Amino acid sequence: MGYNEKERAFIEWYPRGYGVGFKVKQRIFETQTEYQRLEIYETEGFGKLLVLDGTVQLVEVGEESYHEALVHPVMLAHPNPRRVLVIGGGDGGTLREVLRHKTVEKATMVEIDEGVVEASYLYLDVASELLDRLIKKEEPRGELIIGDGVRYLKETDERFDVIIVDSTDPVGPAKLLFSEEFYRSAYEKLNERGLYITQAGSVYLFTNELLDAYRAMKKVFDRVYYFSFPVIGYASPWSFLVGVKGDIDFRKVDVERGRELELYYYDPERHETLFQMPKYVRDLLERA
Repeated sequence: MGYNEKERAFIEWYPRGYGVGFKVKQRIFETQTEYQRLEIYETEGFGKLLVLDGTVQLVEVGEESYHEALVHPVMLAHPNPRRVLVIGGGDGGTLREVLRHKTVEKATMVEIDEGVVEASYLYLDVASELLDRLIKKEEPRGELIIGDGVRYLKETDERFDVIIVDSTDPVGPAKLLFSEEFYRSAYEKLNERGLYITQAGSVYLFTNELLDAYRAMKKVFDRVYYFSFPVIGYASPWSFLVGVKGDIDFRKVDVERGRELELYYYDPERHETLFQMPKYVRDLLERA
């Protein structure tokens, strides 16, 4: 896994020998943060590539294919999302998409690794202007907190309309963010009508992790939905799980608000297509 200098390529290897790779021009930055190894590469065709502990987080050209799918379905399904919490997402892309919604009065991002925020601000063309305002505390509707999202959610007195978890894959240290205990904390901190969303890994290659997270969420939320989306740079299709508190129907979104956003990847007018899932995976989920 990683950078092959001879081939001038970066490859992330998934289970069973499946790989996703990019031809790269050069590695422009690398460091060991307090929590993980961080690398940034200049690719041949997709702009800069952000890598954490050997796993692809995003490429500049196409990162919206992830951030739009993570943010806008839940934001448009909620009738009036005013207060939003983002856990993770240190590159700023998720918060950038959240703040495109005019209804949002306050959005808080809790990122454990300050090194990710700093590197994204300095090197990536994703949300550098937003990160600059957050760092300087000049963003009127946004707040950046460097800290443990699990602890923050457990201890905060605030309540949210939407909680978005933009974490690394549901394996290793990030497993805490996919635990029943964490889901209960999230449910408690949602308002009476609220939505929770998390990415849940590759449909084909992290199927067991998807099933585990789905089972845990079913024990906590009033209803749980699953969907998938093709994400550039990942072993797609990529899965997402949505937990509902209250009487919100995630199968329906506000198309008019969606049109105002002029999105590039996610199409609110074809929201129903999100729910397409390979038959055997759907069968496994339904049995769960």
